[in-house]
Amino acid sequence: MGFEAWTIFALFWAVFVTTPGPNAVNCISNGMQLGFVRSLWGVAAILTQASAFLILSALGVTALIAASETGFLVAKYIGAAWLIWLGIMGWLNAAKPAPSLPPTKGNIYWRALAIAVINPKSVAGYLAAFSQFVQPEVPIWDQMTVIIPTALILTTLSYCGFTALGAGLGRAALGAVFNVWFRRVMALCFIIYGVLLGTAQIGRAS
Repeated sequence: MGFEAWTIFALFWAVFVTTPGPNAVNCISNGMQLGFVRSLWGVAAILTQASAFLILSALGVTALIAASETGFLVAKYIGAAWLIWLGIMGWLNAAKPAPSLPPTKGNIYWRALAIAVINPKSVAGYLAAFSQFVQPEVPIWDQMTVIIPTALILTTLSYCGFTALGAGLGRAALGAVFNVWFRRVMALCFIIYGVLLGTAQIGRAS
């Protein structure tokens, strides 16, 4: 993966893990109730889910490339369309209040892991990211040595940041993170990425 491709991926992933969702709400809630250090177990759970999804996505894309280059190209278009759809829905839902979670109970790690695994944005997002950025002509695991560490570092920084916001600002953190215009900017980024990546794929195919 060249520097330009890595930069595009890193920017996409930064937007992906910064866009508010259930994981962000849980991290802020943990920080508010438990403090920063204890809440890091929740971040560890998100990293566990991220590592598993990254590896599964890599295996799935590898199988798709081996089975059919056409199928892989179709997956790229679907991934670009999904990004646009996610952006549109994010824009339309930007004015909705932050989702509420019940008070933190039980094991912090397992609760956070459950929230991360069932988050639909995670499942679709990982597949979309890999379908857009993996280059079929380059050995997949050579690319993974760059993609996986980049994704995990950015994920760590993002959710540690959400946790710190919760610990430092309390309930005000939810208002800051779920600000309407902040959410709309994040949504617009998804739309722009989807259009640009989809157009790039069309250009390569022609």
